[in-house]
Amino acid sequence: MAWDPDLYLRFARFREQPALDLLARLEPRTASLIYDLGCGTGGAARRLADGWPQARVIGLDSSAEMLAKAQSGGGRVVWQQGDAAGAAAISDADILFSNAVFNWIADHPRVLPALLARLRPEGQFAFQMPRNYEQPSHTLIADVIAEGSWAGRLDNHLARPHVMKPADYYRCLGPHCADLEIWETDYVHRLEGEDPVFVWLSGTALRPLLGALDPGERPDFETALQAKLRRAYPRGDDGFTLFAMKRLFIYARR
Repeated sequence: MAWDPDLYLRFARFREQPALDLLARLEPRTASLIYDLGCGTGGAARRLADGWPQARVIGLDSSAEMLAKAQSGGGRVVWQQGDAAGAAAISDADILFSNAVFNWIADHPRVLPALLARLRPEGQFAFQMPRNYEQPSHTLIADVIAEGSWAGRLDNHLARPHVMKPADYYRCLGPHCADLEIWETDYVHRLEGEDPVFVWLSGTALRPLLGALDPGERPDFETALQAKLRRAYPRGDDGFTLFAMKRLFIYARR
């Protein structure tokens, strides 16, 4: 199922904050080549271009729909379609930046050191990933898959917990870095509207599942999951729903 940029941007303010926090950690070193890996709709890539006006900034994403949205936003970023894990396509970069992408990519002990090796000496690699797989937002999806007529057919489309524990990243990246910082932040989002957690997930983790369902099955799947999510994330008396999201941040300097 293709990415839907407009659905993804329904919660743009909340999705943008981790990127801003990660951008703030980058050191103001001279840079001539910067990649935003999995640039999505391009907000962070444009900020990188503003922060390093002399650098060539490349926004890389596998989704044609996301890139089209990014291009419509203007700016001097070079937009390219490609795989964020494709280290072979990257060389002599000064900064590699990635916001909520590597959670979709497997084999981090191989992929991440290979990308780090593509940096110039003193180059910076900054990325963040949600680490929320043990929260109801994700465990309830697995419950609904197991309970319905679609059981067994959707297992391969379920988001896999590729994100490791902080200590695992220290072990796989530490030997290759002059500097390495790892931290986690718990964001508590105050969401508006009907079934907002379901809508949030529809723009990310639920995409491959909803795309794999037969059209006749999708309403039943959505109704079952919405009911479970409402119980796990009840709307408060003020009309807002609180949605907690843990994110893992890594800053590495070669």
